[in-house]
Amino acid sequence: MRVDGNVAGDDGNGRNGSGDSEISAAWARVKRRLRAELGEDVYASWFARLELEAVDGGTARLTVPTRFLKSWIESHYLDRVLTTFRAEVEAIARIEVGVRGTGAPTRPVTAPGASRPSPTSGPLARLQASPQPTPVAVAAVPEARPAEGGDLNGTPLDARLTFASFVVGRSNALAHAAAERVARHEGEGALYNPLYLHAGVGLGKTHLLHGIGHAARESGRRVIYLTADRFMYGFVNALKTQNALAYKERLRGIDLLILDDVQFIQGKSIQAEFGHTINALIDAGRQVVVASDRPPTELEALDERVRSRLAGGLVVEIGTLDEALRVSILTARLQAVRTAHPTFEVSPTVAAYVARAITANGRDLEGAVNRLLAHATLTGTAVTMETAETAIRDLVKNREPKRIKIEDIQKLVASRYNVSRSDILSERRTAAVVKPRQIAMYLSKVLTLRSLPEIGRRFGGRDHTTVLHAVRKIEKQIGEDAVLGDEVELLKRMLQD
Repeated sequence: MRVDGNVAGDDGNGRNGSGDSEISAAWARVKRRLRAELGEDVYASWFARLELEAVDGGTARLTVPTRFLKSWIESHYLDRVLTTFRAEVEAIARIEVGVRGTGAPTRPVTAPGASRPSPTSGPLARLQASPQPTPVAVAAVPEARPAEGGDLNGTPLDARLTFASFVVGRSNALAHAAAERVARHEGEGALYNPLYLHAGVGLGKTHLLHGIGHAARESGRRVIYLTADRFMYGFVNALKTQNALAYKERLRGIDLLILDDVQFIQGKSIQAEFGHTINALIDAGRQVVVASDRPPTELEALDERVRSRLAGGLVVEIGTLDEALRVSILTARLQAVRTAHPTFEVSPTVAAYVARAITANGRDLEGAVNRLLAHATLTGTAVTMETAETAIRDLVKNREPKRIKIEDIQKLVASRYNVSRSDILSERRTAAVVKPRQIAMYLSKVLTLRSLPEIGRRFGGRDHTTVLHAVRKIEKQIGEDAVLGDEVELLKRMLQD
């Protein structure tokens, strides 16, 4: 998209309601390009939570949730982000990064030779010239407050996220039971050490971690809850201030360490310290609880010894939300809202529709409740099926695609071709094994964001050139053999459903 004062579709007189959406679409393309160019692991670590807050003239204001992420992006990737953004929107001359919920961002980066533009029309001009309206905040539940007794400079626990407010269903019952057992354990030693929870976005793992922290503190145990960002920031800061030894000793002197989003831990020295810390705690009989978006075996950026230690405890996956659980979560959210807004009503029919339509995660369900509440509060009208469809349209339309794992591809292909997964990973070169192996490699390349070297490692440690040969061979055969093409398309549909 080219922006030179005007945005495509604007006639120069401001008669375009789609300008801001054009910028949002351009930002979405920027993030997709960063993901493709830098790889899934780097993108997930540093860019997944980078958001576009506003465009003011030629300055794009971006935000991240922590100071550590802000510092890292500014030090390593700011020029890359600016270059990529300018490729989509030429009027962007500067990038500023701030921390959400704090003051104005600092250290902007300006494109070489670019002056701050002053467009005369289009959304950039309107954003620059028009005062920004004060947003209307609609809260579904009371504002989060840091829990009492926070120690060791850990991340504060959210007072709302307790076991009592967690909605239990078939997909999360085992994780909930294990979390409660660990939190309320009063005997010597530790249970299921480490306890490792993994799930996709918005399925409740962070809620369980906070619940563990609250319950353990109530029993008098010394608890520290850290996000991966906070752990890395603390360690790097300790090195800079020459307090690394004290930082390590404080971490290792607690009863329960809770670490969230372990997949974001980067850097050899930080990973090594993380491994030493969990080893010291486990060997001393202290409890460790870890959460991630994938099982330990798939944390390819993490040191192998650390992955092995994490996999040595109890690993529990929190599954996707079935419809019954989504209804229960939605009902709980609506009840919480009614405590603050007694006149807010959503009929069972509308609630059932929302629970059927939104299948991705619990956060989208909470977002749907906020949208319905905003409609009822700001318009003063009842929530109908029609207004509900309009309110949640973006949540349904922009649902994240299913995350496909290489392991699932290998299992499905092995089953379809009557071989075992171990055959696919082996060195066997018989035709009965080579064909499904090459098909599985091809599907891994087209259905996941893994690089060729990563795929090769997941197929028995093969070289990336072997994967590239397999991908090209299957692509050629699909073009020549309609039967094989149909087989591969069927496998794709089965993996994506």
